[in-house]
Amino acid sequence: MISRSCCSPSFSVLSRNNPASLQRNLHPVGSLNPLSPIALALSMLLAAPAFAEEAAPAKASQAELPEVLVTGVSGNEPSSEKTGAYTKRKSSSATRLDLSLRETPQSVSVVTRAKMDDFKQVNVNDVLANTTGVSVEKVETDRTYYMARGFDITNFQYDGVGLPFTSGNVAGDIDTAIYDRVDIVRGANGLMSATGNPSATVNFIRKRPVYQFQASAGLTLGSWNTRRLDADVSGALNAAGTVAGRIVVAKQAGDSYLDRYSPEKTVVYGVIEANLGEATVLSVGHSHQKSDAKGGMWGALPLYYTDGSPTNYRTSTSTAADWSRWLTQDDRSFVELNHQLDNDWQIKTTMSRNRSTGDSKLFYAYGTPDRKTGLGLYSYPSLYNNVNTQTLFDLSATGKFTLAGRKHDLSFGINWSKSKMDDISHYGVGIGTALPDISNWTGNYPQPAFNSYSDGSAYEDTRKTIFVASRFNLADQFKFIAGANHTKAESSGYAYGVSSRKNANNTSPYLGFVYDLTPYASVYASHTEIFNPQSEVDASGKTLDPVKGKGDELGVKLELFARKLNLSAAVFKIQQDNAAEQAGYIGTKSFYRGIDAQSQGFEFDASGELAKGWNLSAGYTQLRLKGSNDRDVKTYVPRKLFRLSTTYQLPFMPQAKVGGGLNLQSDTFRDEGSGNIIRQGSYATLNLMARYDVNQNLSISANLNNVSDQKYLTSLYWSQGYYAAPRNGSVAVNWKY
Repeated sequence: MISRSCCSPSFSVLSRNNPASLQRNLHPVGSLNPLSPIALALSMLLAAPAFAEEAAPAKASQAELPEVLVTGVSGNEPSSEKTGAYTKRKSSSATRLDLSLRETPQSVSVVTRAKMDDFKQVNVNDVLANTTGVSVEKVETDRTYYMARGFDITNFQYDGVGLPFTSGNVAGDIDTAIYDRVDIVRGANGLMSATGNPSATVNFIRKRPVYQFQASAGLTLGSWNTRRLDADVSGALNAAGTVAGRIVVAKQAGDSYLDRYSPEKTVVYGVIEANLGEATVLSVGHSHQKSDAKGGMWGALPLYYTDGSPTNYRTSTSTAADWSRWLTQDDRSFVELNHQLDNDWQIKTTMSRNRSTGDSKLFYAYGTPDRKTGLGLYSYPSLYNNVNTQTLFDLSATGKFTLAGRKHDLSFGINWSKSKMDDISHYGVGIGTALPDISNWTGNYPQPAFNSYSDGSAYEDTRKTIFVASRFNLADQFKFIAGANHTKAESSGYAYGVSSRKNANNTSPYLGFVYDLTPYASVYASHTEIFNPQSEVDASGKTLDPVKGKGDELGVKLELFARKLNLSAAVFKIQQDNAAEQAGYIGTKSFYRGIDAQSQGFEFDASGELAKGWNLSAGYTQLRLKGSNDRDVKTYVPRKLFRLSTTYQLPFMPQAKVGGGLNLQSDTFRDEGSGNIIRQGSYATLNLMARYDVNQNLSISANLNNVSDQKYLTSLYWSQGYYAAPRNGSVAVNWKY
């Protein structure tokens, strides 16, 4: 769930005697068959989202529905389910055009359902932490930043439609049970996301109904008393086989390796697809996720002592009070209408309404401890509430046209969105109370009254976009993609006493060339741009101009082994200009300056089937990040990343599959000034999996994570941090029909 930050995007060492500075740095955080049980469950879910939290999967009829042939059109991309593959041949996540990965002149990674299931990647952090070129910055237990090519990822999309984050991070735990796959387009993505950073766009592709009845369920038991239940039912909802539905539920609860931390979440998703005719398909869906984290941290552990030496707490150490709680809820409703026209043209209309809420009681510990006594930390309790509503409309047309005797591809359309954010922080009585040594602290801190003072935000963002993209078939071997996205972005309101007003418009071009060396190998080049309006002001009070970002990429892509394996190699150069950086204070008000940063590097990516039964997803990224003064910037970003996930179905025991995952990351550091430098050395983590199919319906699997029990910090994005999970495992029983 995406929410306004209830504290600053970066922590500094705060002085107990400087409350003004402290306050600045802690701003928060056809008709349905009435006899069908699936139809009944879906109708109840979609008609009453409030009931979703308590909903259970409907019991399916034992009689198998006859196979039906649907002659309508679907605007959704083919599913990765049941393929068992670690790649997809096609994706429209970069250009809106139906192109293969090889034909797309940009780096794209696809995380399929098979990979998520094999390695129990049940949340977005698991998915992206194992994706080429992406680093997951877990700054707190329930709030995360994501980085690619040196810049923050701020664009998550759902079936190709989305808005930039309200703040730079994601709050809560986005579950993956409802998604068929996740596409990650690295670099700027001007056609699909005109505003944001030149980092990456993450596109979540939802599961869709099938017309042949299917059902599955799974029970997982893991370390720290973690329990998870999944269920998924889909099939035709009427005798004619023109309407289908699907419902997915997941429930997870348990404790944690962290002291006092007990996360719990409930996920329900329902979707109905109706063929209104041979050329028109209507889809209506709703997803609901509620995450309730007890004992979650706001902020994290101090990373060095007053003498400058690094701290080294137990892996389980937490700064949370025993009453701390962070409750988030995310509801997403969507309606899609797809209509097939003559001559290979299709119109797709999407409307979406999203609502994310947060309700938390948080406890932050600030200060720098003494090495001998452990004393020197102070309390900062706060109660935080937020509501973020988003309304989106997207209309596009895609098809082919003939010019100069050749067929070419064209996509164009409009997009409108509005996001409204309201949040308030109620600060607790007793701010600045000295805390004991947290090394063995039990979280025993009296819950205060949250009426010391309050502050908050109320602002609205509106974006209007016109886009067009075309792929010109200049020759049998040579394709040229040209497009542009013109966006007008407006904001009004305030955030913690600072105006959020901004108004900017920009046209972001997209250019790409693809030359086929063979029917299975291509070289490509691309240029794409992006921009992001800002509300920060400089020392004279003038609002900073929008951030401008651009990306250039040159690479080669191959399809091997009957197009079951995708390989790519690329060099890239990313430029971000005028990003706001705090430059000082005038009284109690911050002022900013615009800084430039450049990222250059190369990467390799491989995904698919190497041989029968042998699947692989791997990637290596190496980059350098320089500022306008040619000095290293963002030193908390690892310069080298290696990702590997592979599974093998044993030929002598075809019902058995084994696999492993290896993640390597280079060292990182953070310079806090005054000679205080925080370092995290390079490290590698190994994960293992095994699965045995008892029969065609029942399977048993086991996963073991962080096999070597590495101890490392989850992030140096902020001046505080905490340790990643030690060795842990799970066992699951899965049934399917």
